[in-house]
Amino acid sequence: MNQHTLEIQTRSKPDILERILRVTRHRGFQITTMQMHETDDHQQLKVQVTVCSERSISLLYNQIAKLVDVAQVNLLCGEQQQKWA
Repeated sequence: MNQHTLEIQTRSKPDILERILRVTRHRGFQITTMQMHETDDHQQLKVQVTVCSERSISLLYNQIAKLVDVAQVNLLCGEQQQKWA
């Protein structure tokens, strides 16, 4: 299995983690680690998630990047380095 780490910057909304988890599950990825930190102004969350799957990571990061409250997605390690604004 391939392992990838994504860093996701989002607005601080009550349901954003649920949406990230749902997209991850629906795309066939297993979460191995997840960390979340709220910014000092409590307006944004920084979520770092490590996933594994035989599937291409592009299936997941393209969908996460489309979520309404997601501001930025970075692929920290895996098959390629990507950044979205």
